[in-house]
Amino acid sequence: MRVLAAPDKFKGTATAHEVAQAIGHACWELGIECVELPMADGGDGILDVLGGPNRTSTVTGPLGNPIEAAWRFDKETAVIEMARASGLVLAGGKTGNDALDATSTGTGELIDKALDLGAKRIVVGLGGSASTDGGFGAIRAISAISRLKQVDLLIACDVQTTFTDAAVVFGPQKGASPAAVKMLTRRLERLAQMFVEDFAFDVTAIQGGGAAGGLGGALAAIGGRLVPGFELVADELDLYDVLPTVDLVITGEGQLDETSFVGKVIGGITQLSSEYAIPVAAIVGVADPVVVHEWADRITIESLVDRFGEDVALNQTKESIQRAATLLLRSRLDQ
Repeated sequence: MRVLAAPDKFKGTATAHEVAQAIGHACWELGIECVELPMADGGDGILDVLGGPNRTSTVTGPLGNPIEAAWRFDKETAVIEMARASGLVLAGGKTGNDALDATSTGTGELIDKALDLGAKRIVVGLGGSASTDGGFGAIRAISAISRLKQVDLLIACDVQTTFTDAAVVFGPQKGASPAAVKMLTRRLERLAQMFVEDFAFDVTAIQGGGAAGGLGGALAAIGGRLVPGFELVADELDLYDVLPTVDLVITGEGQLDETSFVGKVIGGITQLSSEYAIPVAAIVGVADPVVVHEWADRITIESLVDRFGEDVALNQTKESIQRAATLLLRSRLDQ
């Protein structure tokens, strides 16, 4: 048997690399060959799976204070994870954030630095943002937008939200009150008109334009291409070449619910594996039983909380993943 370990991160408890290594170790102990291919859906975590950071720059944080943001530059390609420069975590989470004033400026500053270094290809992973500024801060921070005409700007996105819906959909989780959501929406509507006037681009007409508080639409207006995050990562890591060579795929994430099959790693892996008639299993932290039932005929799902209890699943995550993988593999070998 040859196994592909292609998991997403377990947010807050294990990185995608750590999850893949735990699955790989279970395979190794059973004498099974394993290909470890940590995945991401385009949001936070994309930098780690696309080679990891090799640079750190001082940029403007989401609340205006200087921060150190890690990013990657290698062979004329830059990889920027906007959560590292303009993320909600950097702002102190929902309770510490200033939803009206949070800015995407730091992400634009990283793009500008990549251009200064001669980048010909820039990948920007959206997700986990603190801002709902319509990408205005980022656009303003790029010193010469005309330089992007010579660059392949790829915007990894895992949502379909439109530009002017960004505040309604994501504002509350960033700390915006109902009144603030209305103010932010009006501001996005004005910005949409500005993008038409300045760049002859209708940001309201594209799916995903509201990603990262409208940053997706803003970057599209200056020449970027919105790309489903999972597909971009899969292509970068040659997943399409690896899949036909394996007999089983084990994927995973921290929380399995109905959104897991819409633009996320588990959904993407399940769809691709079915095209090659390769069985797929998912190890997850916690699973919605309704979703497990709905997908039971297409994917085997192993919940750490159901199997080992919540305390063990949260505090011994990597060990639990390895144990769950061992159980899955032994069951497969016994068939």
